[in-house]
Amino acid sequence: MNAQHSKWQTKELAQTFSEGVRGAIPGAKLQLDIIGKIIKAWCPLPSRILDLGCGDGILGRTLLDEFPTVRMIFTDFSEPMLDKLRGKIGTDERATIINIDFTTSAWTKGVELQRPFDIIVSGFAIHHQSDERKRELYAEIFGLLNEGGLFLNLDQVSSASPSISQIFDCFFLDHIQRFLIDFGLNEMSKIEEAYYQDKKENIPAPVEAQCQWLRDLGFQEVDCFFKTFELALFGGRK
Repeated sequence: MNAQHSKWQTKELAQTFSEGVRGAIPGAKLQLDIIGKIIKAWCPLPSRILDLGCGDGILGRTLLDEFPTVRMIFTDFSEPMLDKLRGKIGTDERATIINIDFTTSAWTKGVELQRPFDIIVSGFAIHHQSDERKRELYAEIFGLLNEGGLFLNLDQVSSASPSISQIFDCFFLDHIQRFLIDFGLNEMSKIEEAYYQDKKENIPAPVEAQCQWLRDLGFQEVDCFFKTFELALFGGRK
């Protein structure tokens, strides 16, 4: 995906995702709970966390609430998403926001002054990259972590077959529709359009393959900690 041409840089898609899709992702609260549990077990006193491809910052903002003394570095290439984030975190001095495009290795220069990190998290961002770029990115992440540092990737992964992928699409959109009805919203056509619009840019890979890439790079205790159809949380420790 080329950042210069990505639809994620449009204000319309950023708003639709932030206000509709992200809030209705199946298991969203459980995913955040699991991330918090893993961090408290493996890195209970983090001083510096990088939220890579942060969008509106839901992962990083949650961790700011969990860890009051942490320094959070938010990075994304979508200025509309970063504007959403700025509106949510206000003047929180623990947060640094950087516009970074991780489609090339040059992105690491943008966080050179903040490295190394105790934790790097990413939420629904890396699946837009080619498999080759994913592997390169995981290596770059490994290099930015402290010894014992933790990488957690909450992302969309590929299904084992096209029919399973179709089941996931129905499951996902049904879940969003119920969410919108519960909140008295009538945005389903817009959400569905955004979902399939985003899907055109997706390059998901099997979670098993991605876990093996992490192991090959030297990550330890690599596992898939959560999975529902194409929604997965996986990662490991340096």
